[in-house]
Amino acid sequence: MKALVKRYAAPGIWLEDVPMPEVRVNDVLIKVKKAAICGTDLHMYKWDEWSQTHCVPPYTMGHEFVGEVVEIGAGVTSVAIGERVTAEGHIVCGHCRNCRRGMGHVCINSKSVGIFGKDGAFAEYVAIPESNIVHLRSEIPDDFAAIMDPFGNATHTALSFPLLGEDVLITGAGLIGTMAAGVCRFAGAKHIVVTDLNPLRLEIAKKMGATITVNEAAGETIDGAMRELGIQGFDVGLEMSGAPSAFNEMVAHMYKGSNIAQLGILPHNTQVNWSDVIFNALTIKGVTGRRMWETWYQMEQMLLGGLDLSPVITHHFPFEEFQKGFDVMCAGQCGKVILEIA
Repeated sequence: MKALVKRYAAPGIWLEDVPMPEVRVNDVLIKVKKAAICGTDLHMYKWDEWSQTHCVPPYTMGHEFVGEVVEIGAGVTSVAIGERVTAEGHIVCGHCRNCRRGMGHVCINSKSVGIFGKDGAFAEYVAIPESNIVHLRSEIPDDFAAIMDPFGNATHTALSFPLLGEDVLITGAGLIGTMAAGVCRFAGAKHIVVTDLNPLRLEIAKKMGATITVNEAAGETIDGAMRELGIQGFDVGLEMSGAPSAFNEMVAHMYKGSNIAQLGILPHNTQVNWSDVIFNALTIKGVTGRRMWETWYQMEQMLLGGLDLSPVITHHFPFEEFQKGFDVMCAGQCGKVILEIA
């Protein structure tokens, strides 16, 4: 079968012929229909510092997808051939302390589909354990199903703290940041301010529910947005950019006693004025992945309740034209990019 392989510990990704996945007793074989390029895929494509410390080539990339079940292992009982599915990308052990106390998303023995320990879904077929399969309601379209993994990151981050009636600052208008704006709006936030340097992505944030967007490259400021809204600080901060300057801007504009959820991957040498954190009694929560399985239930309910993700999806490319997808991602001139595989 055809697959996009991270063959070497170097920038790039390679389209290759690889063997079909092995279908073990508890596995489900899925014919991939659509797969989306994630920010994490871009990290691995560029082979940056994070990738070099977490990933070991060769492996097939890709963890955001939707497809059809074409084969099941002998022990599979809850999945049927022909079913349309997606999957949770964290494969957990089920027996470590975190798994046994309902925190599988931080399993100490976890593997991650298409990132480390398990070949991924940038391929014609992918094998996934039955325990990770997500059954899809017919009302959820394929495009939305293909991006439920990052939608889960946005949901997990945004719902880390109560939002109803709160003023929210989101730093970073990438895919997850813009989807988080939609979650905040759906959950009843009062004001949502989104910052970025990319005008195209800030326009997407507006479509997803941002009250005001701030482009500091165009001379706009968070202080200016606060004056326009008549607020003294933010109750909830969602840091999605991974940029040290954005993180420090967020810390400086939080209301006393407020909360920050940190999803963006900050460089290891990021500095912060800890006096602002301590004396303003800020809570900073690190966020990874999705809560299993609470976040998935929340996502499904929001989609069934009318939350529209279509503004964040800007490009579709045939699988063989994957390079165009990565090029537009590298240029930052896109929202979500989906590869059409089947």
